Amino acid sequence: QVQLVESGGGLVQAGDSLRLSCAASRDTFSSYTMGWFRQAPGKEREFVAGISWSGGSTYYTDSMLGRFTISRDNTKNTVFLQMNSLKPEDTAVYYCAARRSRVIRTATEDYSYWGQGTQVTVSS
Repeated sequence: QVQLVESGGGLVQAGDSLRLSCAASRDTFSSYTMGWFRQAPGKEREFVAGISWSGGSTYYTDSMLGRFTISRDNTKNTVFLQMNSLKPEDTAVYYCAARRSRVIRTATEDYSYWGQGTQVTVSS
């Protein structure tokens, strides 16, 4: 069992940056591939970015590539999402998720553990 707690969301203006954090409860954190997803009102939850257990591989949805950066610190059991040049359409609840695998996947059903989410609101 892995418990995940996100933080770092908030209300920002278009063009601003935010850094989200997700702290995991288990010392075996390094065995998990991590993902960030988001869900806007009335929309399905969508994949944002993923990072392999070692941090050596990352994968992004095309629309986030170049603006968002996922990273992890296995010594602190934490994964991060740096979001730059935020747009109003980035407004959503952002969730981190974990899967016990070395392979990054983009489907929600491939992740076993989820945090409670953190709200990001970008005003125009």
